[in-house]
Amino acid sequence: MKYQDNLLGVIQTLYKRRKFIIYTCLAAGVLTAAFSLLLPNYYKATTVFLAGSPDQANPQLLFNEGGREAEYYGTDNDIDRILTLAESNELIQFLVDSFQLYEHYKINPDHPKAAFKVREKFLDHYEIKKTARDAIELWVEDIDRELASQMANSARNKIDQIVQQLVKMVQKKNLATYENRIASQEIRLQQMGDSLIQLRRKYGIYNAITQGDYLTTELTSSEASLALTEAKLNLLQDRSINIRGKRDTIAKLQAQIAGIQSKRDTLVKKLESFNKGAPAINTISKLYFEVNESLAETQEKHTQLLNTYKANIPALILVEEAAPPIVKFRPRRSIIVIAAGFIALFFSIIGILLFDLYKDIDWKEVVKS
Repeated sequence: MKYQDNLLGVIQTLYKRRKFIIYTCLAAGVLTAAFSLLLPNYYKATTVFLAGSPDQANPQLLFNEGGREAEYYGTDNDIDRILTLAESNELIQFLVDSFQLYEHYKINPDHPKAAFKVREKFLDHYEIKKTARDAIELWVEDIDRELASQMANSARNKIDQIVQQLVKMVQKKNLATYENRIASQEIRLQQMGDSLIQLRRKYGIYNAITQGDYLTTELTSSEASLALTEAKLNLLQDRSINIRGKRDTIAKLQAQIAGIQSKRDTLVKKLESFNKGAPAINTISKLYFEVNESLAETQEKHTQLLNTYKANIPALILVEEAAPPIVKFRPRRSIIVIAAGFIALFFSIIGILLFDLYKDIDWKEVVKS
Protein backbone atom coordinates (compact mmCIF):
# COMPACT_ATOMS: atom_id res chain seq x y z
CA MET A 1 0.00 0.00 0.00
CA LYS A 2 2.77 2.35 -0.82
CA TYR A 3 0.46 4.62 -2.81
CA GLN A 4 -1.19 5.68 0.47
CA ASP A 5 1.94 7.62 1.34
CA ASN A 6 3.33 8.20 -2.15
CA LEU A 7 1.52 9.58 -5.24
CA LEU A 8 3.86 7.58 -7.46
CA GLY A 9 2.32 4.43 -6.10
CA VAL A 10 -1.11 5.63 -7.20
CA ILE A 11 0.17 6.40 -10.67
CA GLN A 12 1.90 2.99 -10.80
CA THR A 13 -1.33 1.21 -9.86
CA LEU A 14 -3.33 3.12 -12.47
CA TYR A 15 -0.69 2.48 -15.09
CA LYS A 16 -0.89 -1.24 -14.46
CA ARG A 17 -4.65 -1.06 -15.00
CA ARG A 18 -4.46 1.29 -17.94
CA LYS A 19 -6.01 -1.16 -20.38
CA PHE A 20 -9.01 -1.66 -18.10
CA ILE A 21 -9.45 2.11 -17.85
CA ILE A 22 -9.13 2.60 -21.58
CA TYR A 23 -11.53 -0.22 -22.41
CA THR A 24 -14.01 1.02 -19.83
CA CYS A 25 -13.96 4.55 -21.25
CA LEU A 26 -14.21 3.25 -24.81
CA ALA A 27 -17.08 0.97 -23.89
CA ALA A 28 -18.91 3.82 -22.12
CA GLY A 29 -18.33 6.08 -25.11
CA VAL A 30 -19.52 3.50 -27.64
CA LEU A 31 -22.59 2.58 -25.58
CA THR A 32 -23.43 6.22 -24.97
CA ALA A 33 -22.98 7.04 -28.65
CA ALA A 34 -25.25 4.18 -29.60
CA PHE A 35 -27.82 5.28 -27.04
CA SER A 36 -27.61 8.95 -28.13
CA LEU A 37 -28.28 7.93 -31.71
CA LEU A 38 -31.63 6.58 -30.53
CA LEU A 39 -32.58 9.95 -29.03
CA PRO A 40 -34.83 12.10 -31.24
CA ASN A 41 -33.67 15.47 -32.50
CA TYR A 42 -35.44 18.46 -30.94
CA TYR A 43 -35.75 21.78 -32.77
CA LYS A 44 -36.19 25.08 -30.94
CA ALA A 45 -38.37 27.80 -32.51
CA THR A 46 -38.09 31.26 -30.95
CA THR A 47 -40.23 34.38 -31.28
CA VAL A 48 -39.33 37.76 -29.78
CA PHE A 49 -41.73 40.59 -28.98
CA LEU A 50 -42.19 43.66 -26.79
CA ALA A 51 -44.92 44.48 -24.31
CA GLY A 52 -47.30 47.17 -25.50
CA SER A 53 -48.41 49.93 -23.16
CA PRO A 54 -51.99 49.87 -21.76
CA ASP A 55 -52.06 53.61 -22.60
CA GLN A 56 -52.94 52.58 -26.16
CA ALA A 57 -56.29 51.37 -24.85
CA ASN A 58 -56.91 54.48 -22.75
CA PRO A 59 -59.14 56.85 -24.77
CA GLN A 60 -58.19 59.91 -22.72
CA LEU A 61 -54.51 59.44 -23.52
CA LEU A 62 -55.21 58.12 -27.01
CA PHE A 63 -57.14 61.30 -27.90
CA ASN A 64 -54.51 63.55 -26.23
CA GLU A 65 -56.63 64.45 -23.22
CA GLY A 66 -55.27 64.99 -19.75
CA GLY A 67 -52.04 66.69 -20.82
CA ARG A 68 -50.01 63.44 -21.13
CA GLU A 69 -49.09 61.54 -24.25
CA ALA A 70 -49.69 57.79 -24.50
CA GLU A 71 -46.69 55.50 -24.16
CA TYR A 72 -46.08 52.89 -26.85
CA TYR A 73 -44.03 50.38 -24.89
CA GLY A 74 -44.98 48.69 -21.63
CA THR A 75 -43.19 48.87 -18.30
CA ASP A 76 -41.77 46.08 -16.13
CA ASN A 77 -45.23 45.59 -14.63
CA ASP A 78 -46.69 44.99 -18.09
CA ILE A 79 -43.91 42.50 -18.86
CA ASP A 80 -44.54 40.66 -15.58
CA ARG A 81 -48.23 40.46 -16.37
CA ILE A 82 -47.48 38.93 -19.78
CA LEU A 83 -45.06 36.41 -18.26
CA THR A 84 -47.77 35.36 -15.79
CA LEU A 85 -50.41 34.94 -18.49
CA ALA A 86 -47.92 33.01 -20.63
CA GLU A 87 -48.08 30.11 -18.15
CA SER A 88 -51.82 30.25 -17.53
CA ASN A 89 -54.08 27.24 -17.92
CA GLU A 90 -56.02 29.07 -20.63
CA LEU A 91 -52.95 29.32 -22.85
CA ILE A 92 -51.77 25.76 -22.25
CA GLN A 93 -55.24 24.30 -22.79
CA PHE A 94 -55.54 26.27 -26.02
CA LEU A 95 -52.26 24.82 -27.34
CA VAL A 96 -53.17 21.31 -26.17
CA ASP A 97 -56.47 21.45 -28.02
CA SER A 98 -55.15 23.26 -31.10
CA PHE A 99 -52.20 20.94 -31.73
CA GLN A 100 -53.64 17.70 -30.28
CA LEU A 101 -50.81 17.38 -27.80
CA TYR A 102 -52.30 14.33 -26.06
CA GLU A 103 -51.80 12.39 -29.26
CA HIS A 104 -48.52 14.13 -30.11
CA TYR A 105 -46.99 13.38 -26.69
CA LYS A 106 -48.58 9.90 -26.66
CA ILE A 107 -50.57 10.51 -23.48
CA ASN A 108 -53.84 8.71 -22.87
CA PRO A 109 -56.47 11.47 -22.45
CA ASP A 110 -58.64 9.10 -20.37
CA HIS A 111 -55.96 8.69 -17.71
CA PRO A 112 -56.87 10.37 -14.38
CA LYS A 113 -53.65 12.40 -14.47
CA ALA A 114 -53.70 13.07 -18.21
CA ALA A 115 -54.22 16.84 -17.87
CA PHE A 116 -51.33 17.08 -15.40
CA LYS A 117 -49.03 14.95 -17.54
CA VAL A 118 -49.68 16.85 -20.77
CA ARG A 119 -49.16 20.17 -18.96
CA GLU A 120 -45.82 19.03 -17.49
CA LYS A 121 -44.74 17.56 -20.80
CA PHE A 122 -45.53 20.80 -22.62
CA LEU A 123 -43.79 22.97 -20.01
CA ASP A 124 -40.67 20.81 -20.41
CA HIS A 125 -40.53 21.99 -24.03
CA TYR A 126 -41.69 25.58 -23.53
CA GLU A 127 -40.18 28.67 -21.96
CA ILE A 128 -40.81 32.41 -21.90
CA LYS A 129 -38.50 34.94 -20.32
CA LYS A 130 -37.52 38.58 -20.25
CA THR A 131 -34.28 39.40 -22.03
CA ALA A 132 -31.59 41.79 -20.84
CA ARG A 133 -32.99 44.46 -23.19
CA ASP A 134 -36.56 44.31 -21.85
CA ALA A 135 -37.86 42.20 -24.74
CA ILE A 136 -39.77 38.95 -24.22
CA GLU A 137 -38.44 35.74 -25.74
CA LEU A 138 -40.74 32.74 -26.15
CA TRP A 139 -39.54 29.41 -27.46
CA VAL A 140 -41.00 25.97 -28.07
CA GLU A 141 -38.97 22.87 -28.88
CA ASP A 142 -40.28 19.79 -30.65
CA ILE A 143 -39.14 16.93 -32.84
CA ASP A 144 -41.15 18.52 -35.67
CA ARG A 145 -39.53 21.80 -36.65
CA GLU A 146 -42.65 23.10 -38.43
CA LEU A 147 -44.83 22.28 -35.44
CA ALA A 148 -42.39 24.00 -33.09
CA SER A 149 -42.61 27.28 -35.04
CA GLN A 150 -46.40 27.05 -35.33
CA MET A 151 -46.79 26.48 -31.59
CA ALA A 152 -44.48 29.37 -30.73
CA ASN A 153 -46.35 31.80 -32.97
CA SER A 154 -49.74 30.53 -31.78
CA ALA A 155 -48.67 30.89 -28.16
CA ARG A 156 -47.58 34.50 -28.79
CA ASN A 157 -50.84 35.33 -30.59
CA LYS A 158 -52.89 33.72 -27.83
CA ILE A 159 -51.05 35.74 -25.17
CA ASP A 160 -51.84 38.88 -27.16
CA GLN A 161 -55.50 37.82 -27.31
CA ILE A 162 -55.68 37.10 -23.56
CA VAL A 163 -54.16 40.48 -22.67
CA GLN A 164 -56.58 42.24 -25.03
CA GLN A 165 -59.50 40.34 -23.49
CA LEU A 166 -58.50 41.52 -20.02
CA VAL A 167 -58.26 45.12 -21.23
CA LYS A 168 -61.58 44.87 -23.08
CA MET A 169 -63.20 43.38 -19.98
CA VAL A 170 -62.28 46.52 -18.05
CA GLN A 171 -63.39 48.71 -20.96
CA LYS A 172 -66.73 46.90 -21.11
CA LYS A 173 -67.35 47.60 -17.42
CA ASN A 174 -66.46 51.25 -17.98
CA LEU A 175 -68.82 51.37 -20.97
CA ALA A 176 -71.63 50.03 -18.78
CA THR A 177 -70.84 52.70 -16.19
CA TYR A 178 -71.01 55.44 -18.85
CA GLU A 179 -74.26 54.04 -20.24
CA ASN A 180 -75.86 54.01 -16.78
CA ARG A 181 -74.67 57.56 -16.20
CA ILE A 182 -76.06 58.69 -19.56
CA ALA A 183 -79.43 57.06 -18.84
CA SER A 184 -79.54 58.70 -15.39
CA GLN A 185 -78.65 62.12 -16.79
CA GLU A 186 -81.23 61.80 -19.59
CA ILE A 187 -83.94 60.98 -17.03
CA ARG A 188 -82.88 63.93 -14.92
CA LEU A 189 -82.94 66.22 -17.96
CA GLN A 190 -86.41 65.00 -18.85
CA GLN A 191 -87.66 65.68 -15.33
CA MET A 192 -86.15 69.17 -15.26
CA GLY A 193 -87.52 69.87 -18.74
CA ASP A 194 -91.02 68.90 -17.62
CA SER A 195 -90.66 71.09 -14.53
CA LEU A 196 -89.57 74.03 -16.68
CA ILE A 197 -92.55 73.60 -18.99
CA GLN A 198 -94.95 73.55 -16.05
CA LEU A 199 -93.36 76.59 -14.39
CA ARG A 200 -93.34 78.58 -17.63
CA ARG A 201 -96.99 77.80 -18.24
CA LYS A 202 -97.87 78.66 -14.67
CA TYR A 203 -96.00 81.97 -14.53
CA GLY A 204 -96.03 82.80 -18.24
CA ILE A 205 -92.26 83.02 -18.42
CA TYR A 206 -90.61 81.78 -21.60
CA ASN A 207 -87.43 83.82 -21.61
CA ALA A 208 -86.40 84.95 -18.16
CA ILE A 209 -83.75 87.38 -19.40
CA THR A 210 -85.52 89.28 -22.16
CA GLN A 211 -89.01 88.94 -20.72
CA GLY A 212 -88.07 90.63 -17.44
CA ASP A 213 -86.50 93.56 -19.26
CA TYR A 214 -89.52 93.79 -21.55
CA LEU A 215 -92.06 93.84 -18.69
CA THR A 216 -90.07 96.44 -16.75
CA THR A 217 -89.72 98.66 -19.81
CA GLU A 218 -93.40 98.34 -20.73
CA LEU A 219 -94.53 99.07 -17.16
CA THR A 220 -92.33 102.15 -16.98
CA SER A 221 -93.61 103.29 -20.37
CA SER A 222 -97.24 102.70 -19.32
CA GLU A 223 -96.85 104.67 -16.09
CA ALA A 224 -95.21 107.51 -17.97
CA SER A 225 -97.98 107.48 -20.58
CA LEU A 226 -100.60 107.35 -17.83
CA ALA A 227 -99.08 110.33 -16.04
CA LEU A 228 -98.93 112.30 -19.28
CA THR A 229 -102.53 111.49 -20.23
CA GLU A 230 -103.80 112.32 -16.74
CA ALA A 231 -101.96 115.64 -16.93
CA LYS A 232 -103.68 116.40 -20.25
CA LEU A 233 -107.04 115.45 -18.78
CA ASN A 234 -106.51 117.66 -15.74
CA LEU A 235 -105.57 120.51 -18.00
CA LEU A 236 -108.71 120.17 -20.12
CA GLN A 237 -110.90 119.84 -17.05
CA ASP A 238 -109.74 123.30 -15.96
CA ARG A 239 -112.83 125.52 -16.49
CA SER A 240 -110.75 128.45 -17.48
CA ILE A 241 -109.77 126.68 -20.67
CA ASN A 242 -112.36 126.69 -23.42
CA ILE A 243 -111.59 124.89 -26.66
CA ARG A 244 -113.77 123.45 -29.39
CA GLY A 245 -114.66 119.79 -28.83
CA LYS A 246 -113.52 119.93 -25.27
CA ARG A 247 -116.06 117.41 -24.10
CA ASP A 248 -115.14 114.88 -26.79
CA THR A 249 -111.45 115.31 -26.08
CA ILE A 250 -111.99 114.77 -22.34
CA ALA A 251 -113.99 111.61 -23.03
CA LYS A 252 -111.26 110.40 -25.34
CA LEU A 253 -108.55 111.06 -22.75
CA GLN A 254 -110.58 109.32 -20.05
CA ALA A 255 -110.91 106.28 -22.30
CA GLN A 256 -107.16 106.34 -22.93
CA ILE A 257 -106.47 106.57 -19.21
CA ALA A 258 -108.73 103.60 -18.54
CA GLY A 259 -106.92 101.59 -21.23
CA ILE A 260 -103.50 102.56 -19.95
CA GLN A 261 -104.50 101.72 -16.37
CA SER A 262 -105.80 98.33 -17.50
CA LYS A 263 -102.56 97.70 -19.36
CA ARG A 264 -100.53 98.84 -16.37
CA ASP A 265 -102.48 96.58 -14.01
CA THR A 266 -101.94 93.66 -16.38
CA LEU A 267 -98.20 94.44 -16.56
CA VAL A 268 -98.03 94.69 -12.77
CA LYS A 269 -99.67 91.28 -12.40
CA LYS A 270 -97.36 89.82 -15.04
CA LEU A 271 -94.33 91.36 -13.36
CA GLU A 272 -95.41 90.05 -9.97
CA SER A 273 -95.92 86.59 -11.48
CA PHE A 274 -92.56 86.91 -13.24
CA ASN A 275 -90.77 87.87 -10.03
CA LYS A 276 -92.42 84.99 -8.23
CA GLY A 277 -91.52 82.32 -10.79
CA ALA A 278 -88.23 83.65 -12.21
CA PRO A 279 -85.93 82.43 -9.36
CA ALA A 280 -87.18 78.84 -9.62
CA ILE A 281 -87.03 78.91 -13.42
CA ASN A 282 -83.52 80.42 -13.40
CA THR A 283 -82.32 77.80 -10.92
CA ILE A 284 -83.76 74.88 -12.88
CA SER A 285 -82.54 76.37 -16.17
CA LYS A 286 -79.02 76.65 -14.79
CA LEU A 287 -79.11 73.06 -13.53
CA TYR A 288 -80.57 71.92 -16.86
CA PHE A 289 -77.69 73.59 -18.71
CA GLU A 290 -75.08 72.04 -16.39
CA VAL A 291 -76.59 68.56 -16.63
CA ASN A 292 -76.88 68.92 -20.40
CA GLU A 293 -73.20 69.87 -20.63
CA SER A 294 -72.28 66.94 -18.37
CA LEU A 295 -74.38 64.62 -20.53
CA ALA A 296 -72.64 65.82 -23.69
CA GLU A 297 -69.24 65.26 -22.05
CA THR A 298 -70.26 61.78 -20.85
CA GLN A 299 -71.57 60.88 -24.32
CA GLU A 300 -68.29 62.06 -25.86
CA LYS A 301 -66.25 59.93 -23.47
CA HIS A 302 -68.56 56.98 -24.09
CA THR A 303 -68.08 57.38 -27.85
CA GLN A 304 -64.30 57.54 -27.49
CA LEU A 305 -64.23 54.48 -25.22
CA LEU A 306 -66.57 52.61 -27.56
CA ASN A 307 -64.32 53.35 -30.55
CA THR A 308 -61.32 52.19 -28.54
CA TYR A 309 -63.19 49.07 -27.45
CA LYS A 310 -64.06 48.20 -31.06
CA ALA A 311 -60.53 48.89 -32.29
CA ASN A 312 -58.00 46.07 -32.51
CA ILE A 313 -55.14 47.45 -30.44
CA PRO A 314 -52.38 44.80 -30.09
CA ALA A 315 -51.00 44.22 -26.60
CA LEU A 316 -47.72 42.90 -28.03
CA ILE A 317 -45.29 44.43 -30.50
CA LEU A 318 -43.73 41.77 -32.70
CA VAL A 319 -39.96 41.88 -33.14
CA GLU A 320 -39.25 38.48 -34.64
CA GLU A 321 -41.56 35.78 -35.96
CA ALA A 322 -40.80 32.18 -35.05
CA ALA A 323 -39.46 30.52 -38.20
CA PRO A 324 -38.94 26.76 -38.60
CA PRO A 325 -35.45 26.11 -37.13
CA ILE A 326 -32.80 24.65 -39.41
CA VAL A 327 -30.33 23.29 -36.87
CA LYS A 328 -31.36 20.95 -34.08
CA PHE A 329 -31.27 22.28 -30.53
CA ARG A 330 -30.64 18.98 -28.75
CA PRO A 331 -29.35 16.39 -28.06
CA ARG A 332 -25.68 17.41 -28.19
CA ARG A 333 -24.41 13.91 -28.85
CA SER A 334 -20.72 14.78 -28.78
CA ILE A 335 -21.09 16.38 -25.36
CA ILE A 336 -23.02 13.36 -24.09
CA VAL A 337 -20.33 10.95 -25.31
CA ILE A 338 -17.50 13.05 -23.89
CA ALA A 339 -19.29 13.42 -20.56
CA ALA A 340 -19.91 9.66 -20.41
CA GLY A 341 -16.22 9.05 -21.12
CA PHE A 342 -15.13 11.34 -18.29
CA ILE A 343 -17.63 9.75 -15.89
CA ALA A 344 -16.39 6.27 -16.83
CA LEU A 345 -12.79 7.45 -16.35
CA PHE A 346 -13.58 8.87 -12.92
CA PHE A 347 -15.41 5.82 -11.61
CA SER A 348 -12.90 3.34 -13.10
CA ILE A 349 -10.06 5.16 -11.34
CA ILE A 350 -11.97 5.21 -8.05
CA GLY A 351 -12.86 1.53 -8.46
CA ILE A 352 -9.25 0.50 -9.20
CA LEU A 353 -7.89 2.43 -6.23
CA LEU A 354 -10.51 1.03 -3.85
CA PHE A 355 -9.95 -2.52 -5.14
CA ASP A 356 -6.19 -2.21 -4.75
CA LEU A 357 -6.58 -0.65 -1.30
CA TYR A 358 -8.72 -3.47 0.11
CA LYS A 359 -7.41 -6.43 -1.91
CA ASP A 360 -5.55 -7.95 1.07
CA ILE A 361 -8.59 -7.87 3.38
CA ASP A 362 -10.30 -11.20 4.09
CA TRP A 363 -13.91 -10.19 3.69
CA LYS A 364 -15.14 -13.54 5.03
CA GLU A 365 -13.43 -12.87 8.33
CA VAL A 366 -14.84 -9.34 8.32
CA VAL A 367 -18.35 -10.66 7.78
CA LYS A 368 -18.00 -13.36 10.47
CA SER A 369 -16.72 -10.88 13.00
